[in-house]
Amino acid sequence: MQVNLHDAKTHLSRYVDQALAGEEVVIARAGKPLVRLVPLETKPAPRVGGFLRGQAVLTADLKADFKDDIEEMFYGS
Repeated sequence: MQVNLHDAKTHLSRYVDQALAGEEVVIARAGKPLVRLVPLETKPAPRVGGFLRGQAVLTADLKADFKDDIEEMFYGS
């Protein structure tokens, strides 16, 4: 949909709602398209660690358990 600038100023909230609903709204001056009104992409909520805190116990000592493998990776055989 293309609307003129004056109409866009008068009915901006209506056009924002239409853009949020997925309709492309182009604002024009004297019939010449100027801008496109589109919704911003929303970023997903940041992931929060620790949701299983206290639910499991990790008893492995990774450095000690994999000492030979680590030394082979870095220093060779």
